Amino acid sequence: MRKTAIVTDSVATVPAELAQRYDIGIVPLEVIFGLESFHDGIDMTPAEFYRRLATDRVMPKTSAPSVGELAAAYAEAARRAEAVVAIHLAASLSATVTVAHQAAALIDTPVHVLDCRTAAAAQGLIVLAAARAAEAGAGAGEVLATTRKVMDRVYLLVMLDTLHYLRKGGRIGGAQAWLGMALRFKPIVALANGRVVPVERPRTRPRGVARLVELMAEATKGRPVHVAVTHAEALTEAEALRDRIAAQFDCRELIITELTPVMGAHAGPGVLGIAFWAED
Repeated sequence: MRKTAIVTDSVATVPAELAQRYDIGIVPLEVIFGLESFHDGIDMTPAEFYRRLATDRVMPKTSAPSVGELAAAYAEAARRAEAVVAIHLAASLSATVTVAHQAAALIDTPVHVLDCRTAAAAQGLIVLAAARAAEAGAGAGEVLATTRKVMDRVYLLVMLDTLHYLRKGGRIGGAQAWLGMALRFKPIVALANGRVVPVERPRTRPRGVARLVELMAEATKGRPVHVAVTHAEALTEAEALRDRIAAQFDCRELIITELTPVMGAHAGPGVLGIAFWAED
């Protein structure tokens, strides 16, 4: 039995092979079209979701996991560890953290619920850092310390094809100021402390990609980096961006992740972004 088990939610977009390798429990959120509900990335793939998004007149909604679903995941994790660290997306974006605290109270094994203050690939990098610490034999306290260290360092920068979905989903944050402008640009936004923050307005996607790389270089200052390239129906661009980053940076970790339907409901198709944090 290991000292600590890690649980997260589907928004973290942890690749399946890494979730299996590090024994990470993943609880799906739900995406809802009218009266139909789907488990994120399980009952509906990203490709299926974007096809429906393009044709359905009903805007999808999203929902946190139930208390029972989270409690079941924590109980399963508790069977193989002395304690559980549950890392969930920002409380400002979802009720998942609130529900998680309710679920944790039902488990006899200690369950430490952490609001990671971010989402998507940035959340995934935080979860992977915690999972590596747990695999190395760290107790819950040390895993939490590692997790908070990465939380304080991680960035998420995303180039959107449109602000339409952020606006419809009520997650637009500071980018609201851009809505009155003619959208002849590809907005770059950051997710900071659970809020969407406008960063830049490059005119084209190639320029937007260049700025993503430049902004990462400015933030990391030549230090070794952990990076996740994330996308929504833009795999070819994501692979090219990964190769560009691999050539330019000292990458200790470099993965590609795809936004799940729940994230796609708020960001829309055509998203290309990077999450990263730098070592000392």
